Order: sequence, then structure tokens, then C-alpha cells
Amino acid sequence: MAEYDVCVIGGGLLGSAFGWGLVREGQRCVVLDEGDGAIRTARGNFGLVWLQSKGRGMPEYARWTLEATRIWGGFADELKDITGIDLHYAKGGYNIGADEAELAQMVANLNQIQSEMGDDAYDYEVLDQARLKREMPLVGDVAGATYTAHDGHCNPLLLLRAMQQAFQAKGGAYRPNSGVRSVEILPGGGFRILGQNGAELARAAKVVLSAGHGSARLAKDLGIDLPIHPEQGQVLVTEKVAPVMPHPAMSVRQTDNGSFLLGASKKEVDLDTRTDLETLATIAASCIRLFPFLGRLRLQRAWGALRVMTPDGHPVYQQSESHPGLFSFACHSGVTLAACHALHVSKWVIDGTIPDTYSAFHPRRFHV
Repeated sequence: MAEYDVCVIGGGLLGSAFGWGLVREGQRCVVLDEGDGAIRTARGNFGLVWLQSKGRGMPEYARWTLEATRIWGGFADELKDITGIDLHYAKGGYNIGADEAELAQMVANLNQIQSEMGDDAYDYEVLDQARLKREMPLVGDVAGATYTAHDGHCNPLLLLRAMQQAFQAKGGAYRPNSGVRSVEILPGGGFRILGQNGAELARAAKVVLSAGHGSARLAKDLGIDLPIHPEQGQVLVTEKVAPVMPHPAMSVRQTDNGSFLLGASKKEVDLDTRTDLETLATIAASCIRLFPFLGRLRLQRAWGALRVMTPDGHPVYQQSESHPGLFSFACHSGVTLAACHALHVSKWVIDGTIPDTYSAFHPRRFHV
């Protein structure tokens, strides 16, 4: 008999969301976390809960993201009720166009998304410079912005901690320093998970691969097509100041402790998380272009982190056809989609099937 109903491999934003959602539904669940040596996307996450700009060319992803933003507030409240941790979630977000051409392209992209979504399309506003300055007095000489009340931001590190604490509070077994070497298919059904030293870590009726970049090797060994690659992003952090920016912009946000996060770059450098002066200078210049006052703040630190990217930037969700009960999930929107992963996807795992509504997320789309 399996020791657990589900073994979740990976204790980051995805794995912790799945673990919390599974124990919330009464499942016996263990989360195997590689530990602090793992490539933790949450450490470098910008903290946006973001809708606008997502799903162009794939309306299923736009609808999925919209659903996430609709349920995020209740998700955050439930975690706070259980753990006492305030995620500092606030709604509303701007995407700022530095010039008229950039703003026009942003509006065109949103119009395409709305057209593709059909009756499910969401409302958004286009703000000219005068109105944007009324709402964000510290903004610079820019063309304007797009705005939706669906967008927002939170503290991603507190999100990770809250999900892990809620998981354990509901009886989940969290195993740190438990890197996985292999997953064995048991003849009588279920799975046996082995650690790096070959020792058995757990047995479970079902397995969820959600270890980010760590999933690639395991997926390959199990015959699962998992087309992911790392994309590096670098972020600057300023000194703490009094609150002056209640809503985030896509590349600038003020955190709950008063510091500003400035981002974000995109580089293909394999698993390299090192920062470089040229990229950081480009980030600083672009953010100061939007908000000149940032140029007067002292920089405190900078970091690089690795996004989990698929070829088209959209999620990859699948269940193994040869080994039912073996699921694999990967995406780069771990904060935004956390609510959906915990409250919806966990039920797919329990039911043993991914609804046809979400078949667009299967990696077969890359082979047509």
C-alpha cells in the first residue's frame, strides 16, 4: 500500500501550491524539496499577480490567468487565516508606454487578446499622460499606460512561506534536503521515489513533477516530453522609502517594506544567475525614464534568477500516457497562477485527469 496519496517533487512556488491544495482536499501528501541549493525561482520573483499582456495567441492561457486573478484574493485570505502571514496582496496595475509607439503596440496586443478571448474578454483602460499623472504623480514624461484592476502584486517570499506552513498545518509532510535521483514505477501500481544516495524517500499512488529546472532530468528518464529552458532575469533593489506607489507598474513596484524593485531583463545564459553591469545599467535607465525620482534613490543590491520558460512562454501541463498518475507541470507564472494551482489543479491530480478545457497546455502543441 502506498505511504502517500501523492508525492510532490519540488518545494518551490509550484510544488508548495500543489501540496497545500492537495492536503486542503484531505490527501496524504509529501513534498520533497531539494533544499536551499535548488534553483529557487521564488527568490528572484518580481511579485506581480499579472494578467494584461498574457495569453496573446493562446486564449486558454488568458482565461486561465483571468481565473487566477479572480480567486487570488480569497486564496491569500485563506492562507492568512491559517498561518497569520499577510501576503500584502494589492490589486491594480499599470503597463506604461514610454512613447506613443510603445503605448500603441501595448493597446494593439491587448485588443488582440480581447478578440481571441471572445465573450470571456476582460475590461482594461487606456490612460493618456494627463490622467496617468493624476493617478501616479511621480511618473515621468511618458505617453500613457494601460490599466486593469485584475493586476496586482504581493510578497513572493511570504507567499512561499505561507503555502509551506499551511501545507504542514494541515498534516502535509515537508521533507527538505530531499533531492530526487529517480522515480520507479511499481509493478502493482504507484511509484517509489529514490533520493540522491539511492535510498527510498517515499512511496505514493501518484507523483507530481513540479521541480522547475530540476524536473527536466526526471521527466526525460520517465519518457515525459518537458520542453523547458532557463531564462535569466536581473532585478535591482533600492533603499526603503515612505510609500509613494500604491500600484505596481510592469517593471517597477514598491514593496511592502518600502524598497523598490526594478526589472526585468531577459537573457539566455543557461543556468548562470550572475548579474552584469551592462544589464543592470539598462534596467536602471529604463526605470528612471518612467519614474525620474528613482534616480535619487540608493541601490542596495541586485540579483539574477532563472525563469522556467517553455518555447511559447505558456504553461505545460500533462499526465503521462504510459504511467497514469504521473503528472508534470511547468510554467513561469508561479505567483500569478498559485491560486489556480492550489485550488484547481490539485483536484485534477486527485481526479486523475486533466480536463479537456486545458488540453491546449499539453506539449503536443510543439509537435504539430
